Amino acid sequence: MSPEKLIYQANQIARFFHSKPHAEGVAGVAEHINKFWEPRIRRQFFELIDAGGKGFDEFVLEAAPAIRRPQADAA
Repeated sequence: MSPEKLIYQANQIARFFHSKPHAEGVAGVAEHINKFWEPRIRRQFFELIDAGGKGFDEFVLEAAPAIRRPQADAA
């Protein structure tokens, strides 16, 4: 998936959760990504987060520590 599309999709999730109280919204973003994003997409997500997270909504950035980081591929 392109980085732009991944950022867009993560921010769409965050936009929905902005209607909730802050802590609940951040937790909701993490829960949604953990439930519905497969490991390879979460791996791409963390590549972008680790590179500075530019373009992500604040809820996404705050949720990142609660999102399961996929195991590195075994070489």
